[in-house]
Amino acid sequence: MVVQVQVRMPEGLVEEIDRWIKEGRFSSRSDAIKMIVTLFQERERTRAFYDILNERSREAKEKPEIMKRLI
Repeated sequence: MVVQVQVRMPEGLVEEIDRWIKEGRFSSRSDAIKMIVTLFQERERTRAFYDILNERSREAKEKPEIMKRLI
């Protein structure tokens, strides 16, 4: 299901989105905003994965005996 929302943005951001549309990067403001949100979601998933890797690395340094070989 698609839901329509109203968004208030600084004029400069809207002008930049409109420039991207003129350049052919997006077909509409809606498409641009959906892609921007999608990219933010992916960044957050990547950040969470990075945090897991850092925690795992810390555990490996502190207690190498609990680590299992992956290969």
